[in-house]
Amino acid sequence: MPTWWLYLIEKRKRLYVGITTNLKKRLVQHGNPALLYAEGPLTREEATRREREIKGWRREKKLQLAGGCR
Repeated sequence: MPTWWLYLIEKRKRLYVGITTNLKKRLVQHGNPALLYAEGPLTREEATRREREIKGWRREKKLQLAGGCR
């Protein structure tokens, strides 16, 4: 069973939340943006649930999760 990762990046001045089984490869696919936050390893269900939760947050709360990084 693969392990899943939740990630938060900033791309074109927008925050992007996603899940993947290969974080390094996914960041390359995004164009190597700075990784603001990662959480895992998780099951697919945990990652999907957490992704939905974080996507519902306002930008400020997402940045707090990332430690206030920009």
